[in-house]
Amino acid sequence: MNTCAVRFMPADVTVQARRGDNLLQIAVEAGVHINASCGGDGACGKCRVVISSGDVDCTECEKLSPEEYAKGWRLACRTTVQGNAEVLISEESVLDKKAVREARIHAHEARHVSPETAEAHELQPPVRAYCFGLVPPTIGDNASDLTRLQRSLRKEFGIECSSIDIDALKSLPLAARAGNWQITAAMTGAAGSEQVVQIDSGDTVGNRCCIAFDIGTTSLWGHIISLNGGRLLAEASTYNPQIKFGDDVISRIVYSQKQSGLKELQHAVVAELQSMIDALLRDAGIEINSLSHITAAGNTVMTHLLLGIDPKYLREAPYVPAASIIPPFDARSIGFSLNCHVPLFVLPSVASYVGGDIVAGVVASGMYKTEKLTLYIDIGTNGEIVLGNRDWLMTASCSAGPAFEGGGLKCGMRATSGAIEGFSISDATLEPMIVTIGRKRPSGICGSGAINILAEFMQTGIIARNGKFDRSLAAGRVREGAEGVEYVLAEGKLSGTGKDIIISEADIDNIMRAKAAMFAGCHALLEKAGLLFDNLEQVVIAGAFGDYIDLEKAIMIGLFPDIPRESYRFIGNGSLLGAQLTALSIRHLETSEEVARRMTNIELSEDPSFMDKYIAGIFLPHTDAALFPSVTARSAKFERTLG
Repeated sequence: MNTCAVRFMPADVTVQARRGDNLLQIAVEAGVHINASCGGDGACGKCRVVISSGDVDCTECEKLSPEEYAKGWRLACRTTVQGNAEVLISEESVLDKKAVREARIHAHEARHVSPETAEAHELQPPVRAYCFGLVPPTIGDNASDLTRLQRSLRKEFGIECSSIDIDALKSLPLAARAGNWQITAAMTGAAGSEQVVQIDSGDTVGNRCCIAFDIGTTSLWGHIISLNGGRLLAEASTYNPQIKFGDDVISRIVYSQKQSGLKELQHAVVAELQSMIDALLRDAGIEINSLSHITAAGNTVMTHLLLGIDPKYLREAPYVPAASIIPPFDARSIGFSLNCHVPLFVLPSVASYVGGDIVAGVVASGMYKTEKLTLYIDIGTNGEIVLGNRDWLMTASCSAGPAFEGGGLKCGMRATSGAIEGFSISDATLEPMIVTIGRKRPSGICGSGAINILAEFMQTGIIARNGKFDRSLAAGRVREGAEGVEYVLAEGKLSGTGKDIIISEADIDNIMRAKAAMFAGCHALLEKAGLLFDNLEQVVIAGAFGDYIDLEKAIMIGLFPDIPRESYRFIGNGSLLGAQLTALSIRHLETSEEVARRMTNIELSEDPSFMDKYIAGIFLPHTDAALFPSVTARSAKFERTLG
């Protein structure tokens, strides 16, 4: 068996884990608090536990004496489970939050229910490669090389080749002769209007690959996929370099109106994507000539900037994009450095602030074909929401800002190694438990970590419902900083930067505004449809970091609606998943256009009730307690327990 049972005492919480899982990470997911301030690096020595029984693997370390080690003491961050085990938490780490733990365990189990996704990858990509032989010319048959190619396509595959890219035509004579009249032709287009876009010598069908991109306001994500089986070969992510011109889409539209502004914005993102292409090909061990095509999903502003199209009118009423459905084109035409014609397919947009990233996510989640009333939430700098099912789809956008992607926070960072993700606080000592991605020394706070921190502050009373610190609590950690009151998450001697990792009231305000915008958008869209949160049958959470969110804590701070937890599904980066599906399937590409046409956009910026709902949401969890009954009940119970 690959799974084992881990029992934490004296909390008496038992969870299932995989053999080889880290004990501190298991505790985080189970909602069991163990003091830890170094992120799981082993430097602080606070995550001390006793292995009462069972099979674990842990090496000796300087934070435990030989005598302690012999008695069963271990550091949770340095311990992996190899079988069933019982773990005794040290007295200074014990806290009493059993109700919260049970809710977290339930949420953890719900997360692992597979979402209703689109059909399995069907390898019918929008660019198809065919290997075939040409009849060599003779004095008696000296028809052109192109004519011979057209004859062979017609005879062997029943394809009427209507046109050929000029660069493919240039390569045809040499490729045909170098391959002893055997070639591979890459073609795109619908039946009857196919175009040859690439010509290779010999049989290269098995080597071909494609790349799918999610072009986010804050981050860029890419996958390189084999067209021989649809296998993921490599992946890459980085910040969108356009951040230096503005954190959000509005500021970038403003910058694009400056002299050379649009050119700078386009060059920045194309250059970074080119670097990602080079890295993906290198990591996958693929030659650039084997790259078949690229798909890209991004919001409408990011799409305009990628293509070098003036986004000015996206910001001005009546908010009209230059185009919603963009025909495929040669990626080299916008500045990519490639050896031949590589078609770039951009997923269609719906409106000025609802783009191809959301269309991609709707396709990937399968909500466009389900009977269930579904709310799709994509959490990012430009938060988008879709409501509906197979019969109808409504959508809206609300600017949440970059807080959920690590931006806008003094110590914010992307969800990479060293980012604080897991976080809890002891009721008795107010000592934190910090776990970072990769269990390295903490270097900053990622989006999911920010949500966890805010929920723990709220739950332990370190901050009031308005986000302000109680200066009488957490002595030594709450202090006056250079920019106001702040909480020290990790001291410099235990951090990965050598500097204190802090979160300030200004940071908390940014997080609260971001969550208020997202929740207000959901609330307003439901109201437009004459529905309530209780009517929802399914909520799909998307976003690059969505799969790492602690559902219970996200509801606790008022980010997500307080409905049955089993209604939630997580699909991770829906934009990237949708881009990947369309890269492998022309049918999904066609479906994305159908979905975009079906979606009715609601302009929240023109809706006065949205601003009222937004203001009401800048509170923990909300000024209307009736919207969060389980949070209100739990908070009252917790406060009675403390009292």
